[in-house]
Amino acid sequence: MSDFARQQSAFQNAILSGDDDILGEILDSPRERRETLFGVYRYAYGSRLVEALRNDHELLHRYLGDETFDDMGYAYVKARPSEDPNLRWFSQGLPDFLTSSEPYRQHPVLADLAALEKALNDAFDAREGSVLALEAMAGFAPELWNGLVFQPHPSAARLDQSTNAAAIWMALKNDETPPEAETLAEPSRLLVWRQDTTPMFRELPAEEAMMWDEASTGIPFGVLCEMLATYDDPDNAAVRGATYLHGWITAGLLAAASVHG
Repeated sequence: MSDFARQQSAFQNAILSGDDDILGEILDSPRERRETLFGVYRYAYGSRLVEALRNDHELLHRYLGDETFDDMGYAYVKARPSEDPNLRWFSQGLPDFLTSSEPYRQHPVLADLAALEKALNDAFDAREGSVLALEAMAGFAPELWNGLVFQPHPSAARLDQSTNAAAIWMALKNDETPPEAETLAEPSRLLVWRQDTTPMFRELPAEEAMMWDEASTGIPFGVLCEMLATYDDPDNAAVRGATYLHGWITAGLLAAASVHG
């Protein structure tokens, strides 16, 4: 390795790790000491990453305010230095960081807000996929419906949250005062996807969430309806299943349907 390449590597390591050994290779200027000069680069690196976090988590930033968000951001930068040249992926670990790190883990709504924004960002960036149309369903004879299996759109994802983060997110999005954070009696079951070019989400009732989760693994429609019958009113299970399915198709949540086997 050339001396210049070694210096570059040492400079980068000093910025990423906080190691000050590189100061021995930097000269003081007539106006500033080397610690101050190098600090400019170190601060610029961290501030650029915190700016990326702000861009990816606009509403979490709004919820926390500038100072608290930046403190959290710099703590994240220190704990999880960027390992990808594309800043888009730097914030991917933020929900896990907020779940596991003090003092943020004491406020689970923060991790839930970060997870919801991450899911929406991921839905926006998800690969293109075909969208199942209602007209296509008419091509399946009634006797085939029990064997139909469905392929979710590439942007679709499910997440369960223990707090009212979704209600807080909606209030912030609408420039309204968010409700107080609270832990829910049962998880909020969210379905996130991209409709046309717009990432969106909605909360699912427990029955529909079960059906979606099972349908996403390739369980045929007939079996799904049998599962619905264990939830409520077995006589109307097929109707409820068809209603959920109709909603998924009109929302652009499915990419394809086919006959199992």
